[in-house]
Amino acid sequence: MTASESTDRPYGAFPARIGLQVQPQHAQYADIRRTVAAAEEIGVDVVFNWDHFYPLSGEPDGLHFECWTMLAAWAEATERVEIGALVTCNSYRNPDLLADMARTVDHISDGRLIFGIGSGWFEKDYDEYGYDFGTAGGRLDALGEALPRIEQRWDKLNPKPTRDIPVLIGGGGEKKTLKLVAQHANIWHGFGDAETIAHKHAVLDEHCRTIGRDPGEIERSVGVGDKKPEEVGKQLLDVGTRLFTVHSSGPDYDLGLLRAWVAWRDEVNAK
Repeated sequence: MTASESTDRPYGAFPARIGLQVQPQHAQYADIRRTVAAAEEIGVDVVFNWDHFYPLSGEPDGLHFECWTMLAAWAEATERVEIGALVTCNSYRNPDLLADMARTVDHISDGRLIFGIGSGWFEKDYDEYGYDFGTAGGRLDALGEALPRIEQRWDKLNPKPTRDIPVLIGGGGEKKTLKLVAQHANIWHGFGDAETIAHKHAVLDEHCRTIGRDPGEIERSVGVGDKKPEEVGKQLLDVGTRLFTVHSSGPDYDLGLLRAWVAWRDEVNAK
């Protein structure tokens, strides 16, 4: 990255990192645990799951496991990687309880939790578990109300979190979601090609300027799906993305793409 690009995008000072979303569907937990261990051995930086109650692809009622109990198990089963949900659904738990759960996993992991959160979207989860689905705007408003409560609960807990738990907010809504990112998050996670992501970065930067926050404090993350690093890596890197997350689903959990991204990361960071 050139000096001018670094000035334009101060979040470019973050090193490149690679995440893996281990989708907890269509597999037994033993297979999920082995996948997490393999990813840590490969050298991934962050291992994520997701916060749903049913598979998002394949057999709708296939094998599936819950998010936060799994994160607690991962905290014990891993040593180096950061762990988190991509992302927790704000609607499913009382914000103060969720803060306490996160603080507990933070301690179990010796400070390796990333607190990923979003407003929620998968209607089947809501219907089957008895939550009010409401509207997209209403769910975003609820997220805006929950985030200060979560932060305040962290300050009240005894013992307190081991560190200032990094908050990752997922979503690309420009009026509400990215404003919440500017106010509360350490990491923003989105989806799209480099042009789309660059636009979202510019909107987020403007929200930061409005409230007097340095946009360089917010790490920029993107889901790369099944794309190879040679297809999208440089373009996303050039617009300021620094955390690149691939996904893998059960039952097979193929980690070939993850290995390619980890090798690419090492080349980028060595320059």
